[in-house]
Amino acid sequence: MRGITPAELAAVRGRLEGFADDIFASLPRKDQRARGECYLRGLMLDGRRKSIEPMAARLGGEVHYQALHHFVAASPWDWRPVRRRLAERLVAELQPTAWAVDDTGFPKDGDHSVGVQRQDCGTLGKTANCQLGVSVNAVTEQASCPLDWRLFLPESWEHDTTRRVACHLPEQVHHRPKWQLVLDMLDELDQWGLSPPVLVADAGYGDVGCFRQGLDDRQIPMWCRSRATPPPTPNRLVRRSRRTPGGVAGPGRATATSPARSSSSPWRPGRRPAWS
Repeated sequence: MRGITPAELAAVRGRLEGFADDIFASLPRKDQRARGECYLRGLMLDGRRKSIEPMAARLGGEVHYQALHHFVAASPWDWRPVRRRLAERLVAELQPTAWAVDDTGFPKDGDHSVGVQRQDCGTLGKTANCQLGVSVNAVTEQASCPLDWRLFLPESWEHDTTRRVACHLPEQVHHRPKWQLVLDMLDELDQWGLSPPVLVADAGYGDVGCFRQGLDDRQIPMWCRSRATPPPTPNRLVRRSRRTPGGVAGPGRATATSPARSSSSPWRPGRRPAWS
């Protein structure tokens, strides 16, 4: 997806600065907050490469490459309050009808980027050399945006000391299945006071019993594709139950229903969809 032109950016700069002031309010120093706003503008400007050097070039003389690089790579600021405020803003603005689990592949030419290996890359539609990001996204019929995300570390990296040292990968970072990363993110979002109206996922997650159990334990309603669900409908969905004020709707069971017709389907915990 292309970025915007300098003229287009100038037209919204006041709004962007207000957004940056809110998102980066937790940063302790004024210069850090200013570089955060510059970084956002660099991301938005048109240009395929979003690494620090080309972004600094697009920003012209507004920020030096070394200053922007230091802000992103070495400056001692806590990213967690920034991520939390961003998630809060997105939920408030979008008023999502669902949260969706997604995998995103980042194609790579070499083998030194953290977590890179040959694996299924949805971006390219084939198995390729890539990194894999797992995200939980707020979705509506008109828009979607990530609320939280994690970089998947394959098992092949678990004991590869050479690559871990070369990438400065912290010793405490280990392989975790993608479904567990999603549960971790849901726990973090819950700590931020955010919970999904319903969670949507594909069969890569829906077929994992531990994942479904984790959602049941957290009382999170879920729609997911399942390869294990019997015919007749080829893309059937599995609905996970949720405890409601009126009692337990189908405790510990999965109910097969027809595929969703839209992201705003009027499903409520403990009731069958009106269109089923």
